[in-house]
Order: sequence, then C-alpha cells, then structure tokens
Amino acid sequence: MLRLSSSDPGFAEAFAAVVADRRESAVDVAADVAAILRDVRERGDAALAELTTRFDGHDLDRTGWSIDAPACAKAFDALDPALREALELAAARIRAYHAAQLPEDRDYTDAAGVRLGATWRAVDAAGLYVPGGRAAYPSSLLMNAIPAKVAGVERLVVVTPTPNGEVNPLVLAAAHLAGVDEVWRVGGAHAVAALAYGTGRIAPVDVVTGPGNAWVAEAKRQLYGVVGIDMVAGPSEILVIADARNDARRIAADLLSQAEHDPTSQSILITDDAAFADAVAAAVELELAALATQATARASWSANGVVIDVGSLDEAPALANALAAEHVEIATEDAEALMRRIRHAGSVFLGRMTPEAVGDYVAGPNHVLPTGRRARFSSGLSVLDFMKRTSFIQLDQAALAAIGPAAVALADAEGLPAHARSISIRLGQ
Repeated sequence: MLRLSSSDPGFAEAFAAVVADRRESAVDVAADVAAILRDVRERGDAALAELTTRFDGHDLDRTGWSIDAPACAKAFDALDPALREALELAAARIRAYHAAQLPEDRDYTDAAGVRLGATWRAVDAAGLYVPGGRAAYPSSLLMNAIPAKVAGVERLVVVTPTPNGEVNPLVLAAAHLAGVDEVWRVGGAHAVAALAYGTGRIAPVDVVTGPGNAWVAEAKRQLYGVVGIDMVAGPSEILVIADARNDARRIAADLLSQAEHDPTSQSILITDDAAFADAVAAAVELELAALATQATARASWSANGVVIDVGSLDEAPALANALAAEHVEIATEDAEALMRRIRHAGSVFLGRMTPEAVGDYVAGPNHVLPTGRRARFSSGLSVLDFMKRTSFIQLDQAALAAIGPAAVALADAEGLPAHARSISIRLGQ
C-alpha cells in the first residue's frame, strides 16, 4: 500500500504517477483477439465450438449451446425465498431508476417556419456479456438487461461462459427476472465476435454491453463500428474521501469491497487526519484476515492501494477530478458541498451510511461505470446506450425561401454545385 502526504515535497510527482498508472492487463492481447474475431467471422459456429472447448473445457454439442426459458424460470423458482426477494427488489429499483431516464421526442416549428425535431428509438437487438470466470454476477445481468428492456429493445441476448459446462443458477434466475430472450453458453472474445458478426446459431445484434476480462474488453474495442458498445472497461476502482468522524473499520470494508474484485483493482483513501489514516490501514489488515476473498483483496491492496493525507479536505476535489474514479464515496460532514466540486466520477456515494456496495445491487443507478479515468468523458450505462436519435426537418416554400439562400451560398463556397442546385431549383432560380 502506498502512503502519500500532500505536504511532502515530492507529492505532485508521486500523485501524478498514481493517476497515470493504467493497471490494465500487462499482456498484449490485441493480436490474439484479432485472430479470434477473424476465426469466428470466417467459421462461425465451428470456431465457437472449438474455442469453447479450449477455454471453458466443455463440448457445446454435449452440454448444449443455449439455455432455454423454462430452465431460467426453474432456476428462479428454486431460489431461496429471501434471495428471490432480494433479486426482485434490485430489479424493481433498477427498472424505476432507468425508466426516469427515457428521453422525450421533440417536434416544433421555429421562427423561420421550419419544422424541426427528433425521435428516439431503441435498437432492435442487444447482446449482454455476463462474466462467468473469477465470479458470476447476476447483478451485472440485471444492470445490463433491465435498461435495455426499459429502452424498448425487442431481442435481448446473453452470452456467458460456463466453465466445464457449469452455469450459475443465479445468473439464470436473473435472466428470467429481466426478461432475457436468449442465453448462450459461450464467453470470451469469441462470444463478443458471435454477437457482432452472427453465426449459424446466433443472430447478430446492434449493441454489445457488459464487463469482461482483458480479452472481452479488447474484442469490444476492435468490434466498435460493427456494433455499438457501452464502454471499454478496465479494473474496478474506488476513491473514499473520509474524515476522522468515521468508523475506521467501515471505511476499510469499503476499500476492500473493490479490492476483492481482482488483483488489478484499486482502492484509494483521502483523509485530512493522519491518525485516522493509520487506523484505516490497520483496520484493512483486520478485515482482510476474515475475508474469503483475502488472497485477491490483499494482492490488490498491496499493489494498488493508496492512502493520501491532506492538510484539509478542501484539497480532495482537485485530487478526485484528476483521478476521475469509477466510484467515489464522500464520507464527510458536508458531503454534498464536496460533491458539487467533483466534476469527474462514474458514480458518487454521499454520506457516512452510503457504502458503494449498495450501489452494486439495490440502489437503482447502474453499476456499469467508466474506469481508468474515462469518467472524464463518459458516463455509466443507461437506457441511452440502447437507443438512437433520429432528427427530422420539414420546410414549406416560405421556410425554404427564408433559409435556402444562405445554404446555397455555403454550398457554392464549398465547391459543391449540385448541393446548391438542389436548393436553388426549388427557389425558382
């Protein structure tokens, strides 16, 4: 764990190194992914079958290529009632939050008499990637599928790896609850390729969303343009801004909530009290000892954890804006005042009783968020990722007479006479 103090002479350089550290996979997977994408594009299902046997250790022809709706419904019905209620609560809150994001169409006539507007329409089909390697995440399925459903997507397709042919029943239950249409037992870059290009069995989609490993992220990057994507996500991260009035063990637990995801995850604490920073560091060790995910969380905290002492929390927003973290917790007396000064964050959690983990499951806002400083220019997943806007224009003779001559002048200036003629001929010129 790295300890920094804003009062140290070398702080600016040390902090800049933290900001610049991408923590992405050190392995260059671009060439491997390109070969996989090419293979799936050329050989379709045959490539999917071979790659699934190689990476997931099972034969799709024996275990089954897809999982049907009755199997998903059966998994949902078999859940422990308390867990089923938890999933239903999460789904209801996610649905309500995202329904409020639906954009409105516009249709108006301006002062020149020109009718202008725009309509919003959902894409026809969306592909949702659900990880199944290090862990299976039914919450991720809900966070991807429900906004797509709210947007009006007609066909929802889930791809998820099933190592050794085993599928997580919670993922199937979530697929049932979210109204997913298809669930395929394929994962990795080859699954993303299948969604983008289509194969004999899997019809192509228009948008691919959902988190995955470095190969999945690279596949989405390379296939952008063939399909739309939500984002290229990297290792998870959390920034906690906290004063000494917090319980150190609570803050330690918050930091470890992201560290347990992966050894490349990052947890950062900014505090204005050095003694509290010491207490949190000690509490992290106590919490680690009790974690079933201790090995992963410890590797993350040791390699990427950062504790920053500042003279005043007034310094925190500038540091937070430079980090542009995926998750930002503000556990201070006036959290909202600090939030107003933070411009770059995937999602913000206000107050001492708002742990980031509640946002991963049941709060309502999406937990698919920009990482790796991408919050500077992108947002979390929303209904808009499954929709597109089409503008429309309508002119009558009077409206064309009002604005057409300016368009003719611009077309002539650009050396495009056919553009100018298509307007001037209607003006009787």
